[in-house]
Amino acid sequence: MNDGSKKSRRRRSSSLLYQEPQESMEQLSDQAVIPNLNANWVNAKGAWAIHIVLIVALKILFTIIPGIERDTSWTLTNLTYMFGSYLMFHWVRGIPFEFNAGAYDNLNMWEQMDNGDQFTPTKKFLLSVPICLFLASTHYTHYDLTYFTINTLALLGVIIPKLPVSHRLRVSFLSGHPDDRYLDER
Repeated sequence: MNDGSKKSRRRRSSSLLYQEPQESMEQLSDQAVIPNLNANWVNAKGAWAIHIVLIVALKILFTIIPGIERDTSWTLTNLTYMFGSYLMFHWVRGIPFEFNAGAYDNLNMWEQMDNGDQFTPTKKFLLSVPICLFLASTHYTHYDLTYFTINTLALLGVIIPKLPVSHRLRVSFLSGHPDDRYLDER
């Protein structure tokens, strides 16, 4: 049924979740040649403090806006930090630099940090910051059910991708299946 004039359509899985394959030997050797500047900054001095500074700055920003109550400002601080954290650590894949021959193109920043090792001091800190912010925001919203639900969903959206069970796990309706990206490039 397939003649030379028609493009054949590849059949792909209808699964929403897929596991990112391990790197090839070429990619591993490319990763070993040059340090990953995209992910190594999280271990530098002051990198942990910037998260606290951002949270305090967000809280001040949402507090000084007229008409926003204290409960709402804590929830907005929580949501903004969680959204930014998810975007930075789990959504964007690859690195913005072109010096490593695409060695990290299929990994997000969380998977690039500390060479993919789990439960390093940096990853423990970055796992604890959203939890502490969640606890503070639920306390200062007086455990209101609406705010609690919103803050809990935001926390789950940031914590689940950080867990080892989610390492290299992708949700295809959010980011697209990798086969589709490679077909579009051809």
